[in-house]
Order: sequence, then C-alpha cells, then structure tokens
Amino acid sequence: MADHLRRLAAALDAQPAELVGLLVLLVGGVAATLVIWIGPPGAGPAVLTDAAAPALLLEDPPPSELTVHVAGAVRRPGIVRLTSGARVADAIAAAGGARADALLDGLNLAAVVEDGQQVLVPAATAGGQGGQGAAGGGSVDPVVDADGRVDLNLATAEHLEQLPGIGPVLAARILAWRDQHGPFTETGQLRQVPGIGERTFQSLAELVRV
Repeated sequence: MADHLRRLAAALDAQPAELVGLLVLLVGGVAATLVIWIGPPGAGPAVLTDAAAPALLLEDPPPSELTVHVAGAVRRPGIVRLTSGARVADAIAAAGGARADALLDGLNLAAVVEDGQQVLVPAATAGGQGGQGAAGGGSVDPVVDADGRVDLNLATAEHLEQLPGIGPVLAARILAWRDQHGPFTETGQLRQVPGIGERTFQSLAELVRV
C-alpha cells in the first residue's frame, strides 16, 4: 500500500502525506453524499404523504344509483332511480309528486333514503288534516276516488275485476303489463294490453285514472 502511495505521489508531484489527506477528503465527501441521499443509518424508507399522493387517489368515487319503491298517495307509484344521498322528498318527486289527498306531515321529507327502501305516502282520512272526507265518514280509498274511478297503478286484481268487461284473465294481463312496463302514465295505455280493444277501452275510459 505504501509503495502504491509513493508511486501515485511521484506521478502527481505530491508528498505521500498530502496524498493521504486528499484521499481522506474524497472518502468523506462520498460518505456525506450518501447520507444526504439515503438518509442516516436506521432511517426507514421515505413515505409518500397525502400531500404528495396523486390527485386521482384523493377524488371521491362517483355517486351510486339507488332503487327505491314509492307507494301510496303519489301520482306514479312504483320503482324510481335516485342518486346516492337523495331524500324522501326527492323520491316522492320522482314518483310524480304527492296526490292532493296525501298526508306528508307524518313523513320526514328530509330523511336520506337507502337502496331497496320503500317510501309509503299515506292518504288523508275523512275529517283528517288536509283530507276531504267521503260522505258518511270512513277512510278515503287511495285506489278508488270519490267519483268511483280506479287508479290503474294501485289497483289489485280484485279492483280491476269490478270494472265492466274485465274478468280474471284481463285483470291479470293489466297487472302483467304494469309489472313489465312500469306505472301507467295515461289511461290510453290500456289499449296496449292484449285483449283490450277499442270498444272495451271506451267502456273503461271514464272509470279509470292514473
């Protein structure tokens, strides 16, 4: 090792002591550089903080869709689709809004709805708040109004079979059409039910509603 230092010193025209000092400075500089880049001994690997995380990872996920069943005293009862965070009031609005006989005071319209929930809007009773009672008292039937018209979207097979020309077969077909296509939006859609021709529809037109 001493012979190598003497030959290197002769080549550089320097004293061996000067050469040793130069090597010490060089080794120290390399060590200092490694400490700056790697960190002191025992230090763990650098951790990516939230501030340095990609912005894409901090974005909220897109809103999910809710499926809610709205029933009772609304204009178009049935299944509605809402975005996450929707309220009971939003579900009622999506079902066409509340009917005139709806009692909304018993509902928390600001409550957040959940996927698969049923929102049931009660109807007014005779003499009750906001209701127009039928003659002689009793509850207002949400299916059959005061004029005797049957709501096509709330009617059961029993209700439909009370209409002229509608037996069990046609009643079942009306319910099947409603299940397949969703709530009726106009009475004229009865013409699309197999077995209901123009003559049968004209006999029903003044006896049904949506």
